Amino acid sequence: MKPWLPIRFWRLVMKQLTGRLVRTGLTVAGVGIGLMLFVVIEGMQQGVREATMVTENDTTLVVYRENRYCPATSILPEIYQSRIERIDGVVRAEPIQVVVINCRASLDVITFRGMTEEDFIRFIDHEANIVSGTRDAWLERNDAAFLGKTLAKRRNLGIGDRFEASGYQVTVAGILDTDRSGYNNLAFVHLPYLQYSGRDRQGRVTQFNVVVDDPERMDEVADQIDALFRSDQAPTDTRAERAFVADVAGDIIEIVQIIRYLGWACLAAVIALICNAMILNVQDRVTDNAVLQTLGYSRSLIFKLVIGEGIVIGLVGGVIGSVAAISLLMFVPVNLSVEGISIPITAGVGEFSVGLVMALLIGILAGIVPAVRASRRDLVSCFRTI
Repeated sequence: MKPWLPIRFWRLVMKQLTGRLVRTGLTVAGVGIGLMLFVVIEGMQQGVREATMVTENDTTLVVYRENRYCPATSILPEIYQSRIERIDGVVRAEPIQVVVINCRASLDVITFRGMTEEDFIRFIDHEANIVSGTRDAWLERNDAAFLGKTLAKRRNLGIGDRFEASGYQVTVAGILDTDRSGYNNLAFVHLPYLQYSGRDRQGRVTQFNVVVDDPERMDEVADQIDALFRSDQAPTDTRAERAFVADVAGDIIEIVQIIRYLGWACLAAVIALICNAMILNVQDRVTDNAVLQTLGYSRSLIFKLVIGEGIVIGLVGGVIGSVAAISLLMFVPVNLSVEGISIPITAGVGEFSVGLVMALLIGILAGIVPAVRASRRDLVSCFRTI
């Protein structure tokens, strides 16, 4: 199969670009900045999708206090646990106390999640990997905390460090990593520690995480739980875990969706930037194009050469911008937090690939106008311009 542009002509493309190195460098830098912002926004979108997209394999329900919007206002009796576990289809109900230093949307929030020893051991054994520390170190101290790796990195905390937030002083017993969205930004502590630390929470929790035996029975079990406590002292509102996150973080999700338009606007600006730079390059090379036509270069070949310049600028800028975005999010962890729910902003191979594809399309689109102008200029007019 004949290549779109033979390799020997790519050498000419590179020579034309490096001949105006300053202009090319500034254009590539502009493309890189635009693509970096786009990839970061894509990372935000991916974080929201992972945190809120309900799948057919989800089996966890969140039982929250009805008509409550913040962990501090959701107060449920711990004795609800045994009543929930008697419902047909419920595997177990995990009482959880959530303490957050700030319920408003923020990028820097510490959220304590109080768990029973049994539930914590199950979580560590089946859903998390210990990065450092030991499970026994957490069990031995009432004020011990296991930190998600994102929180530990963001606050520069390690094993044995002691820190205070929202009136609670805890000692870091370990650091963990988990695939569950947002959990890497939590501090896992003993449930009794949060309940009996002078906050009048004895026998009360924020929520129950209820594991159901069949994903298809999620709605049925949720309705049964809410019906059970409808006339009780603390009526409940039960939803699938990801649906719960989607509802709580609704404002953040809307903001992220609006920000995505900013990403597309950046791409439009990048197209204009490359197009303008290439038009100037073509204008400066009128003499060169005249010589090429004299040597027998066809109009279609000149068109391809200019498009090739756009592709090179777009891809180089795209690689630089995508790598910069991924590196930024890797070394400076960012999470969107609201009401104790954390949505991570991450970028990986998928976002890198999207960035490169967009860079390639941008290069092609930006090169069309200058390529048409260069290929349509006849030989006579080229020499008249000299």
